[in-house]
Amino acid sequence: MSRSKSKRSKPSSAQSREPVAPAPESTIGSQAASPAPESPAAPEQRVAPGVSTDERGGVAGAALRMWLAAYRVEVVLFLVSFAVLASFSSQRFLRQSEAPHFVYQAKAWLEGRLDVDPEVLPNLEDWACVREVAGAKVRCEGRTRPGDRWFVSFPSFPAVVMLPFVALHGYQFNDTSFGVIVGALAVALFYSLLRFLAKEGETARDRTENVGLALVLAFGTLFFYASIRGEVWFSAEVMGVAFTCLYLRNAVRAHRPVLAGLFFSMATLTRTPLLFAGLFFVLEALCPGPDRLEQLKALGSNWRPAVRKLGLFALGAAPLALLAAAYNVYRFGNPGEFGHAFLYNNRVNVDIDRWGLFHPVYLWRNLQAAFLKLPGISLNPLRLSYDPHGLSLLLTLPLVVFLVVPKLRPRLHWPLWLTLAVTALPGLFYQNDGYMQFGFRFSIDYTPYLLLLFAIGGWSLRNRAVLATVAFGVLVNFWGAVAFRGYTELVRNW
Repeated sequence: MSRSKSKRSKPSSAQSREPVAPAPESTIGSQAASPAPESPAAPEQRVAPGVSTDERGGVAGAALRMWLAAYRVEVVLFLVSFAVLASFSSQRFLRQSEAPHFVYQAKAWLEGRLDVDPEVLPNLEDWACVREVAGAKVRCEGRTRPGDRWFVSFPSFPAVVMLPFVALHGYQFNDTSFGVIVGALAVALFYSLLRFLAKEGETARDRTENVGLALVLAFGTLFFYASIRGEVWFSAEVMGVAFTCLYLRNAVRAHRPVLAGLFFSMATLTRTPLLFAGLFFVLEALCPGPDRLEQLKALGSNWRPAVRKLGLFALGAAPLALLAAAYNVYRFGNPGEFGHAFLYNNRVNVDIDRWGLFHPVYLWRNLQAAFLKLPGISLNPLRLSYDPHGLSLLLTLPLVVFLVVPKLRPRLHWPLWLTLAVTALPGLFYQNDGYMQFGFRFSIDYTPYLLLLFAIGGWSLRNRAVLATVAFGVLVNFWGAVAFRGYTELVRNW
C-alpha cells in the first residue's frame, strides 16, 4: 500500500410463537434446527390470544434461555474473543481507522450516489479514480479533475454489511470496533463449523479440542493482528473468514446448495480470491468420495442429482454476483474489475501497467513474503523487528508443519487441500505482496482451510509437540498484535 498524499476533513456527522428447542448440535449460520419432541408441559407454554404481556415475556425469556443453552459455547467464545481482541485493539478500538473506505462507500449509497464524493475523502490511499477520455474509462493521471469519479478499489460487500450502522452514525461509524465484533463472530462461527464436522463424523475432535482450534484461529494466526485494527485491507480479510465458515458449513456434502451459494457469493464479494474456493462445493457435489474416480465415471448415467445441486448453488450465488457485475460495469466498464487497475497515484501502477495484476514475475517476491521472510535481530541495543513485506508462515502459523505428515487422510483431505491450493494461487501471482503487514496477510483467506486440514489430520492438540507449536504461534502473533504499526499509526504518529 502506498502512503496518503493528502488528508481532508470529514463531515460531522410480531406476534409471539411457541418456542422450539434447537437440536444440541445445530450451528450458527445453518438452517433452523428441527423442533424437539413436545414435552408434556409444552401445551401449558403456548401463548393463546389475549394473554398478558408478562406471560408473553416469560415465553420469550424461556426461548432465549433455550437458545443460550444450545449455543452456550459459541456465545462464550464470542464474548471471550471480543474481550481479548478489544483489549489488544487498545486506543484504536475507540476511534475510526484512517482507512475507513467501506464506511464512505456505504454513506455514498445512502446519499443516492454510486461513486464517492471526492470532497469528503479521508485520504487518497488506495482509491480508484476513473476518468472518461474519448468515451473510454481510464485511470486518472496527474492532477485530479472535476469530472473524475472516485470508488472503493476493492469488492464492496463489506460496505453492504455496514449499511445499517452507517445509516445511524454516518461518516463517523467506527470501522475498528466493528471489525473486532466481526472477528469475534468469526471465531464463534469457526467453532460452530468444527462442531458440525464432528457431528457428521468428518472429524473425531471433542468439544475441548474444537474450542482449542477456534482459539488458535483467534490468537495463533495472522487473524489476530488483522481483526484489531479496522482499515479497508484488514476489515475485508476478517469478514472473509466469517463468510468462509458459513459457506463451508453449508457446502459440506453439498447438503444446502442454495445457502452455500449465497454465502459463497458474500465471501467472494468481500475477498476476490475466495472465488476459487467454489471448487470445494463442486467436489462435494460431483464426487464426495470415498471412491471419487468411480463417482465421476458414474456421472455419465446419473448426472441429474449433481447438476441439480450445482444449479441450486448457482441460483444462491447469482443475485449478488449479477449485482456486483453490473456495478463493476458501471464503475469500470468490466464485470470482473473491482478497481485495482484504476488505483490513483499508487506505487504499484508501474508494475500493473507493465505486467498486469497477475503475472509469474511476481511469484518469487510473494513466495519470499509468504515463506522466507524472517524477523530482524539487533544486538546493540537488543531489538526484534519484523519485515513489513512479510513473515514466514512457518512462524506465524507453525501448525502447518503437521499438515505435511498427517496421521489420517479422511474423506475431506483432498477436497480441502485442492481448495486451499487454488485459493492461495492468486495471492502468489498478484502484483502486491501485501505491504505493509505483519506476516503474509493474503494467507488469512485460506487460514480456515489450513486449520481444518489440521482438524481432520489426526494430530491431537494434547500432544506435547503440538502444544509447543501452538504456544509458539500464539507468542509470535501476540508480538504482531502488539508491535505492528500500519497505516493508521503512521498517519496519527502513534
